[in-house]
Amino acid sequence: MVASRDPSSGRAIERVFREEYGRLIATLVRRFGDIDLAEDAAGEALVAALEKWPGSGVPPNPGGWLTTTAANRAIDRLRREKLRDTKHRQAAEMYDDTPHGSTGPFDPGEDERLRLMFTCCHPALAPEARIALTLRLLGGLTVPEIAQAFLVPEATMGQRITRAKKKIAAAKIPYRVPEAADLPGRVATVLAVLFLVFNEGYLATGDGEPVRTELTAEAIRLARILHQLMPDEPEVTGLLALLLLTEARREARVRGGELVRLDDQDRGGWDRELIAEGHELVRRCLAINRPGRYQILAAINAVHTDAPTADTTDWSQVAALYDQLARLDPSPVVALNRAVAVAELDGPEVALAQVDGLVATAPVLASYHAFHATRADLLRRLGRSAEAREAYDAALAVCDNTAERAYLTRRRGELV
Repeated sequence: MVASRDPSSGRAIERVFREEYGRLIATLVRRFGDIDLAEDAAGEALVAALEKWPGSGVPPNPGGWLTTTAANRAIDRLRREKLRDTKHRQAAEMYDDTPHGSTGPFDPGEDERLRLMFTCCHPALAPEARIALTLRLLGGLTVPEIAQAFLVPEATMGQRITRAKKKIAAAKIPYRVPEAADLPGRVATVLAVLFLVFNEGYLATGDGEPVRTELTAEAIRLARILHQLMPDEPEVTGLLALLLLTEARREARVRGGELVRLDDQDRGGWDRELIAEGHELVRRCLAINRPGRYQILAAINAVHTDAPTADTTDWSQVAALYDQLARLDPSPVVALNRAVAVAELDGPEVALAQVDGLVATAPVLASYHAFHATRADLLRRLGRSAEAREAYDAALAVCDNTAERAYLTRRRGELV
């Protein structure tokens, strides 16, 4: 039973817990070699924090407190179940502490989260399971949040994560960073995971804070580590550039609890150091000349962050980059984003025709709020207010980010 406490204190504790979750789980998995045990022990540590911290205050090193408490709870459970020796053998089989000189200056032992990420992204797991499991264990996302990211029912996502954990245990998937020769084949899923973790932080699902900076910071931190590990892999460089250029605009993206569109953002509030670093990484990608999805997305963001005002954005270059991206990734989301550039070049009527044509071939867009929000904006610009109102309603029905809902609600209310 959790003691009675001030709700604001409980929220603060839960925020600390989420910030520390990935590090906590990775440390426990390394020590005990059992993901379920690690999750259970972490949950018990949270309950203990909720009982103790409101009275004693958050300790100076909350991560250390949670780790020690969770480890003690895990040891107590192993003692009760009389499985300590078995679990320790499993941990020894899972944890590979052999030095890997081919990885260069990076020491895999320096970061347990990167070890856990490659374990979760092992090719023995289904692609969807790799991403979902990493989001759960390293990003600290809940099952409903991950289900929303994948546009699948919560029950389906829960089963997917459970099967992935069982597969890791049954196949004795090693807990280590792969050898250098194996990295290229393993890195694509890791990049996808980092991108999804960042996006969840940048535009968070649920009724809480609209931006979860602990997730964006963690995605960038892990992307930097991966870039150190693979400095000559252009897609790794491209993803890091993309995250930095997007993060540079974060402070200007929400104002008064409401989302601010790119065109309306105060560009003086953008982080110029991050932009400069991101542009330099994009130039490195261009020099390598092996374009990929993240490199092109980074280049698109470089165009936006290079424009001193919204009116000076080079939309022709943006559209050309989306054309290049569509050849690599012919997805409806890419086509939807390209239509935004088309609206600036050829007008909203041409763009609307393209957007309306997408849903026939990609019905999943019906549950994607950005599709309806894009339609609403185009219809608004065409003076078709009744249809725009319906599109805003459709967007609000499937959007659960608080800042974006505030923006969509205001825009809908402005229609005449």
